Amino acid sequence: MCFCRLIRSFCLGLLLLVHAVGQVVAAVNFNQCLSDIVQNANTTQNFTGLLDGDGNPVSNLSDATSISYSMCDSRCGTGQVPFQWSDFSQEFSAWLLPNLALISQLPFGAQYRIDNLMSAMLTVGSPTLAGYSLFITLLNSRWINRQFDHSVNHPNSRFAVSILSSLQQVPLRLHPDRARLPSLVVLPENDFWWKYLAEFVDYTHTWSIASATSIAWVVIAYILTVANSLSDVYANVESNGEATGSMWLWLIPIVVGWLQLSPKCDFNRLQAAYDRADRHSIHTGAADVCTGMSPASSRRALAITANEEDVMSPDEFLTPPVFNYSRSLRWASTAETICLVFKVASAEAHKVLPVYSWGECAEFDAATKSDTIPDTDDQDRREFPKDAVMYYAQPGRARSSHWAPGVFTRMAIASCASLALQWGTAGAAVLVGWFTPTTGLGCRSMGYLLYGVISTLIWMMLLMSSILAHHSAAYSSRESLSPRVALALSHCLRWMGKLLAIINFVLIILACVFQYSNFYNRCFCNSSVFSRRGAAYAVIIETAAQAAQAKTAWICALVLALLSASIFLFLVYLLLDTVTS
Repeated sequence: MCFCRLIRSFCLGLLLLVHAVGQVVAAVNFNQCLSDIVQNANTTQNFTGLLDGDGNPVSNLSDATSISYSMCDSRCGTGQVPFQWSDFSQEFSAWLLPNLALISQLPFGAQYRIDNLMSAMLTVGSPTLAGYSLFITLLNSRWINRQFDHSVNHPNSRFAVSILSSLQQVPLRLHPDRARLPSLVVLPENDFWWKYLAEFVDYTHTWSIASATSIAWVVIAYILTVANSLSDVYANVESNGEATGSMWLWLIPIVVGWLQLSPKCDFNRLQAAYDRADRHSIHTGAADVCTGMSPASSRRALAITANEEDVMSPDEFLTPPVFNYSRSLRWASTAETICLVFKVASAEAHKVLPVYSWGECAEFDAATKSDTIPDTDDQDRREFPKDAVMYYAQPGRARSSHWAPGVFTRMAIASCASLALQWGTAGAAVLVGWFTPTTGLGCRSMGYLLYGVISTLIWMMLLMSSILAHHSAAYSSRESLSPRVALALSHCLRWMGKLLAIINFVLIILACVFQYSNFYNRCFCNSSVFSRRGAAYAVIIETAAQAAQAKTAWICALVLALLSASIFLFLVYLLLDTVTS
């Protein structure tokens, strides 16, 4: 995929830059530097700056395994350990390259390539948002399926559930004419529309040989490299990819989750499916019923496109499912309205209202004050639907709330699941960096921490943007101050969130390249200055106790990352059985 080639080119250019900087700045040999300092201290008997593994001053030169940050900076220099191509290529191909290849298995399908690129950057820049969009899509499908199962008894309900679940990747809209949706539901001539649309959009974006191979590559590479790392904790510890491997582990449940859910996100394919099904829609409104007119595209009761002025967030137009965060509120409101129309039609059919009984002519309502069954000739079968459409179009019938029931509960559940995945993997990376000597918050752990914080901030900003956009959509007029302020704030949050996603995308790639290329292997980064401040020191020779502590931390981080990813996948699998495909 062109995106993967773009990333590889970016990483190669970055690598050349790092290598060039390493050639300009004097390279550092920390072991030789410590040896020179110890030799000089032995001559002068000045042990200032020489420390043991815990950062305490030494009285015996044989215990000197660390030096203070100030001494490291002045005596060893500010440069990095020389770049080693063999170490870099091994770590890059084992930890980062499989994950970059796995990005290509994410669902895209936007109308324009730039939107597909933005969806990839948004996914990598904010795994929290990616997990949220996946989980809210799953919960929405589960919710609408249960709504229909519990309260709707209609021949087309199964098709409606399948259509609504499949169309979460488009700006689903209802026609403002209240008679059009009831006619689409009530009139048996439109049964074929529901049937054909459900069939046409029921294509799958699911498991393939390429996706299975990519996932297997990441899993096997992760297992083998983790096993190799734990067998020799201090082999190239400064450039080891243990932490970065844990940080990227969120990608597997996201890709597998989307493959299992199989979102319908190919814009051109969805549009073609809708156009084909629309040719089977006979009546879409009260006027059409009376005149027998065939529907035109401008008179569609249910549309999968919208005008720009009808959409509060432009992200609603983008079909890659990572943008489902922007559509979930409006989709839930639209789905509830459709469900209520089906519910009213099901309930009133049992009260013998003047409406088709799904292929057979129903009896008149008791309002006719007659117990006789009316004539069921063709003329009567044509007349009953006119009354039915107008009956369901009455104010108060099938009226839904702007905020669908349970929507905030589903948002809270999806938020908790995505945050657990994000911080289970990013937290594992921070844990590895923290307990790698010198312990504390250094450049490595700070980079991983920033990645998780910015990812969470992006999710918060874009989620709040979608809430404000949906709030402003409740006002038919934008002249009042409240909707205008809400919409402006929504736009600002969306722009800032996307900008941060691009920055965070670059940050995570930089963090990996810097880790593998020994860029972090310098006095400042090795001394954990961020947390130790004035007491910062650099461990030059690791002790057995430090090695054991680091190995324990690495194992705990591995368990944390695997557990968070496994729980997320298990929850997806657990909830999929209540989703109609």
